[in-house]
Amino acid sequence: MKDKKIYVTKTFLPPIEQYIEYIKKIWENHQLTNDGPILRDLEKKLSNYLDCKYFSIVNNGTTALQISIEALDLKDEIITTPFSYIATSSSILWQKCKPVYVDICEKTLNINPENIENAITKKTTGILATHVFGNPCYLDKISKIAKKFNLKIIYDAAHAFGVTINNNSILNYGDISILSFHATKLFHSIEGGALASEDSAVNDKIKYLRNFGHSGPEKFKHVGINGKLSEMHAAMGVCVLKNIDEIINHRKKIYNYYNTLIDKINFITKPILMKNIKYNYAYYPIILDNESQLKIVKDKLNQENIFPRRYFYPSLNKLGENFSNEYNCPISESISSRILCLPISTYILDFEVEKIIKIIKNSI
Repeated sequence: MKDKKIYVTKTFLPPIEQYIEYIKKIWENHQLTNDGPILRDLEKKLSNYLDCKYFSIVNNGTTALQISIEALDLKDEIITTPFSYIATSSSILWQKCKPVYVDICEKTLNINPENIENAITKKTTGILATHVFGNPCYLDKISKIAKKFNLKIIYDAAHAFGVTINNNSILNYGDISILSFHATKLFHSIEGGALASEDSAVNDKIKYLRNFGHSGPEKFKHVGINGKLSEMHAAMGVCVLKNIDEIINHRKKIYNYYNTLIDKINFITKPILMKNIKYNYAYYPIILDNESQLKIVKDKLNQENIFPRRYFYPSLNKLGENFSNEYNCPISESISSRILCLPISTYILDFEVEKIIKIIKNSI
């Protein structure tokens, strides 16, 4: 086993014959992009699977974030979380807005709504919150705050494919939710992303923002970008979707097996999942007592060709002047120094989980 490298994830690839069938269709109709038939089919299938009213696929999750900020006409200050991937904040900055960091909840790792109201100023136009590791945010509390101050809500649901809360799709909260379909994600189209909204006017704006601002073949409604997804990428998405139940079921099995073994290690804690959710088992994060322990565990695993990852490190409020480093977020800073995501994928096996846990137990 030592010769086999085990990474934090391993991209699911469908049977190659499935993919080739779609590639043949692309060759036959000769349309490679520009809202092709396979992309439209994938949009429809995903909209049904994810229970979304309006659903638009784009070329990646970062594009989805940028379009969402533009579609909602957010300006000046956007309240956000310091505990997320850099794209959440860099999209705010790319749109010439300022990220205002609010610390997270130590148990769920999501933005703490109790801290949001104190961060609101006359310049605040929106809230961009992340469902970290697919664990839903405090939706009702954030919604009440947004209504009170007339703010828009964007949810970064890049980790939350297929997650539901109280039998409702996680994507149907806020003004816009975005997804990432990057190859490292639970569901992927090699590269890709999507935006979900309940508002037809917002959806219309998203459609032309992702296509150079076109509102017709010879009409332009707004300045837009090229956010379209190719037919080749869409074909991979269709094939992966056919296997999504198998993907999630295997991850659930591995996730639960980790749980039975991790619970016996007293120097590790885990984030607490929200109640009444259907989870997707996209990640397996553990939190150690301190950063020294984390480095020891990570090094011991690396020596055995096992490569977990420090999601998310460092805390985004510590990245420097461009990322508004005047904000103090002690919980995010502490968690980011101690958290490690263990390998989980469709391909990992029970005996590999056992080895990973054995190494962790023996390293401290």
